[in-house]
Amino acid sequence: MTHNNNPINKFFRYFIIAITGRETEFTSGSIRKAIFMLSIPMILEMMMESIFAVVDIAYVSQVSVNAVATIGLTESVITLVYAIAIGLSMAATAVVARRIGEKDVKGAQEAAMQAILLGVFVAAIIGVLGFLYSKEILALMGGEPDLIEEGYGYTKLLIGGNITILLLFLINAIFRGAGDASMAMWTLVLSNALNIILDPIFIFGLGPVPEFGVMGAAIATNIGRGTAVLFQLLILFYGWGRIKLVLKDIILRFEVMMNLIRVSLGGIAQFLIGTSSWVFLMRIMSEFGSEVLAGYTIAIRVMMFTFMPAWGMSNAAATLVGQNLGAKKPDRAEKSVWLTGRYNAIFMLAISFFYLFFAREIITLFNDTPSVVENGALCLQVVAAGYLFYAYGMVISQAFNGAGDTRTPTKINFIAFWIFQLPFAYLGAITFNMGALGVFLAITLAEVLLSIIAIIWFRKGHWKKVEV
Repeated sequence: MTHNNNPINKFFRYFIIAITGRETEFTSGSIRKAIFMLSIPMILEMMMESIFAVVDIAYVSQVSVNAVATIGLTESVITLVYAIAIGLSMAATAVVARRIGEKDVKGAQEAAMQAILLGVFVAAIIGVLGFLYSKEILALMGGEPDLIEEGYGYTKLLIGGNITILLLFLINAIFRGAGDASMAMWTLVLSNALNIILDPIFIFGLGPVPEFGVMGAAIATNIGRGTAVLFQLLILFYGWGRIKLVLKDIILRFEVMMNLIRVSLGGIAQFLIGTSSWVFLMRIMSEFGSEVLAGYTIAIRVMMFTFMPAWGMSNAAATLVGQNLGAKKPDRAEKSVWLTGRYNAIFMLAISFFYLFFAREIITLFNDTPSVVENGALCLQVVAAGYLFYAYGMVISQAFNGAGDTRTPTKINFIAFWIFQLPFAYLGAITFNMGALGVFLAITLAEVLLSIIAIIWFRKGHWKKVEV
């Protein structure tokens, strides 16, 4: 065996190509290689996103309980911004990937520009409302007067500066659609590094910088994300990626804009159905006291961290579907999805066995209260039992989105989460006195149902005919 074909050497060689973004052709050649080249930077990008949340809480928890609560309340409002950002991002990825697959680079550039203009418009409206009514927003979310007084500066700056969140999401989605997944990853590396450095400086004060408390976290986040957005715009306007924008393109193209809005509405609905069902589940869990709730919260946080690689692979499937449909290769698009699903299933299966055997030890790392450990471990084990299904469900849902068919996953989410999961959770937990176990079973069975419906719908192949 030659030195170059050694599997470990080959892996590292491909890994370097993936994170430097030197591979840009995904509509021909090896599908396995294409999945790897797109997945690696997307997985790393998702990991960055989860680190962002952990770092903020770690620093702010040293300020006060109110400061942590302020972040919690503000985050639940920011979820609406995320919903719009994710919806627009799905549309941007689908349309840009399709145009790149069609070798219509000009069309991809037009779609990218319209997506950015739409993002700026939406962010401006949300920003003005957040800046002017931050106290009222916290009061509406049930914040106590002393919490509002201490924390409204954070809410004011974070929602006021939501353009940094929206554009970061949106431009990264444009990069992913174009196959420039490594660009998206590096912008998040930059934004996270700045956030980690600036958080303690602005929260606790350093040298000439005064102590801002919880508001300092918002300043650091805005500077970190804002700098990353400037970096993204440099890439776009200097043409360092596959898409190059020019100033004269900054005009409203009504038809392209309406197409993006049409595709993004399904994406926004999908996200809102998913998040609202989590809010209702949290409400049911709160019936069983704070220790049970704490166990559930820790378990969900742990799972979110391991979902990130799976999300990365699912995003790779979306890009491959969009580009291959554009290149008039629907069979290659379909093959990409099944292959990505299989890789995701292998990964998720390994994680599920780890959770089944070490659930108690994992939860104990965060909290050793017996009741917290017991409920958190039970949650990890029950939900992990459905991971194999979940792996395919994630990939196929994103494949629909990549094809520009955002309506189908929205319908599937509605059936699985609202028609099945919420009534089952309530009946199991409250009516049949199963307690928290009723909620955990509802989560697992809903994911199994979602995956089965998604596979059946995907096999019908209507997604291959969607025009974007």
